[in-house]
Amino acid sequence: MNLAVLRHHHTAVPLKFDIPHRRSFRKKRGTALPCLLSIARFRKRWPRKPKEDTRVQDQGNVDLQDQPRRHYRAFAIAVGCLIFVLGVTALAGWLLQVEIVISLVPGFPSMAFNTALCFVLSGVGLAASTLAARRFRATATITAGLAAAIAAARLVEIVMIGRTFHNVDVLISRFLVSPDFIAEIGGGMGPNTALVFLIANLSLLLSLQVEKKSQVVQELTSYIVVTLGMIALAGYVTDAEQGYRWGPYAAMALHTAIGIVVFGSGLLARSWWMQPANRARIPLWIPAAVCFTGLLVDLYTPLGVANGILYVPLVLTALWFGNRNAPLFFAFACTVLLMLGFFAVKHDEAGFWQEIANRTITAATLWLIALLVFYFMRNNYNLETERVRFGALVRGTPDAVIVIDERGTIRNFNPAAEAMFGYSPQETIGKNIKMLMPEPYHSEHDGYLAHYRQTGEERIIGTTRMVSGRRKNGIVFPIDVSISAVVAGHTKTFVGIVRDISERVRQEERMKTTLSQLEAYTAELERSNHDLDEFAYIASHDLKEPLRGLHNHSRFLLEDYEDKLDADGVRRLNRLVRLSQRMEKLVNELLYFSRLGRQQLAVKRTDIGLIVKDVVATMELLLEERHAKVIIDGRLPEVVCDAPRLTEVFRNLITNAIKYNDKPAPLVSIGYLDRFVGKDGTVARNVFFVKDNGKGIPQEFHEDIFRIFKRLEKSQDSDDGTGAGLTFVRKIIARHNGDIWLESEVGTGTTFYFTLGKKREGQNAAA
Repeated sequence: MNLAVLRHHHTAVPLKFDIPHRRSFRKKRGTALPCLLSIARFRKRWPRKPKEDTRVQDQGNVDLQDQPRRHYRAFAIAVGCLIFVLGVTALAGWLLQVEIVISLVPGFPSMAFNTALCFVLSGVGLAASTLAARRFRATATITAGLAAAIAAARLVEIVMIGRTFHNVDVLISRFLVSPDFIAEIGGGMGPNTALVFLIANLSLLLSLQVEKKSQVVQELTSYIVVTLGMIALAGYVTDAEQGYRWGPYAAMALHTAIGIVVFGSGLLARSWWMQPANRARIPLWIPAAVCFTGLLVDLYTPLGVANGILYVPLVLTALWFGNRNAPLFFAFACTVLLMLGFFAVKHDEAGFWQEIANRTITAATLWLIALLVFYFMRNNYNLETERVRFGALVRGTPDAVIVIDERGTIRNFNPAAEAMFGYSPQETIGKNIKMLMPEPYHSEHDGYLAHYRQTGEERIIGTTRMVSGRRKNGIVFPIDVSISAVVAGHTKTFVGIVRDISERVRQEERMKTTLSQLEAYTAELERSNHDLDEFAYIASHDLKEPLRGLHNHSRFLLEDYEDKLDADGVRRLNRLVRLSQRMEKLVNELLYFSRLGRQQLAVKRTDIGLIVKDVVATMELLLEERHAKVIIDGRLPEVVCDAPRLTEVFRNLITNAIKYNDKPAPLVSIGYLDRFVGKDGTVARNVFFVKDNGKGIPQEFHEDIFRIFKRLEKSQDSDDGTGAGLTFVRKIIARHNGDIWLESEVGTGTTFYFTLGKKREGQNAAA
């Protein structure tokens, strides 16, 4: 079996194991270990969501999580120094013409001068790239760039000119080394060596320019570099020239292969240093065993057998990695190595197409499995995300959430449940839910579950019930329980959401007490109203009768004895008549006021403009006597109100505006405002107003004028008014769910504003 067979099977090897290639790679066994280590790093470096940075400090105040980073950095610097020494040693061998230093083993390929130079430049670049100072980063950029340029020039020469020309190799060495020694050693930098230096130093340059995501590229590159070096070493171990010599071109020297493996390991350590993470949870010996077994079978199986399928388990190890793209990275790296392995050897015509077919089958199988693993990991990630969200919701909800199985065993007990019942999760999980129930629920619960298992009848699922719970200290308290069933396959789980309603029950008890008190107060109020009605009846009959007697007897005395009395006696009798009349008026007003608050309002849609006009018409005589004028400012709307009561409101307000007016021509303006903004910033809508140009009312009396029988201007000899008019006005407006207020300026006038609440036509307001 030729090397082609070997390669096509290794396509399935994931990134880290891409030791694909040929039997010459028996040495590939060694590749398994570095690849395994990279798997662990892969897992740790690209988790989808990095775990929380939990920092633990030891007695020396050392951050334990930073220790691996320092180790990776130190290892990368050590590797840089090591390959620098390797390059310097080989250059010294060229300059001193010591052939054993250049070829290491007599008869083996020699390390080219430019290869040694690239080792020197790459070693300096790798070591300097881990140092933070700007001068070191500049040094790393320059040296890595030079090494990449030398390798690129060599590859271009191989592709464009051919294998017999080594102009790039002798471009520098001819000035430092004897031409005879160069001709004696011969050869040059091999294409596999040039490829390693090119991609390795380009990834190093990329990481120096773009630090955030370049570590992914560098890690992938390091896997390929290590694998190519291991392939060459495997070729030396198995005496398979195809492993270290690609086609008819110059071969990779033994110590070059060793240096490349070391160089790749340094790049890998640097990529881990750039972004360290936790180890993979997969045991490292599992992929190591798969890789080793696959390599052996691949090396000793005849051409035509697609043994690359053995590397499918390596792709499956991506299931243990936090990054969902891990299987695709594995598949990509293996495909790259597969192609490199195919073009690195000479193919005979008989096995050429068979090898292509084998490689195609392997690559297709690898990518198919990788895609399946990718979608599985994506779906699993989505499920895990939802699980985390649900867990956060359960932990953060203020209600207790308790999960039980079909036998009533507690499976989940959230923090709110701990606070509510006083048990810790360790005390409840695995126990029967009955432990949280007092009697009679404690005894009835098993019966309900037994009934459910026998009949499947869910009597309380999906409902909210008020039951009682029992705390750890034995206290029984009321709870609301809402239970839902969750079915997963043949398993049914019940999720109970429990809310402590102790406070609500206490509030309800207080409400009941308050309602009882209100009922008592209502009964007392009804009794008081009844007594008030009786008082009103007494006032309207019993009190008015002696008043009428006093009035009548005073009149009789005046009629019969006026000529016998002196002027003072007549004056006193006249005053007695007026006072009895006023007293009767006060009693009538008081009786009317008491009834006003209890009588129903007969409301209907009424035109306020017509009410005002009717009031003005009835006051025509007063208006003429006082030379007063009433005007309607704008159109007054229709409202739902008790028309007789509202007529009384306008009559009182207009009468007061004329009666308490010191102007020779009193003017009263009545209007309506859709929106009113007061001087104090208050806002009201649908406001009526009655404005006069009278004396005005001082601010301190704005509230007193609404008190019953309170008059700002009164005369003992006057029987004009009782001081109850504005009290009636406020009461009537309040019965209409409205409000009344005034704005006044002494000497200028007063404006009364009032609103009427909204009522439906035909709706009566009870007393």
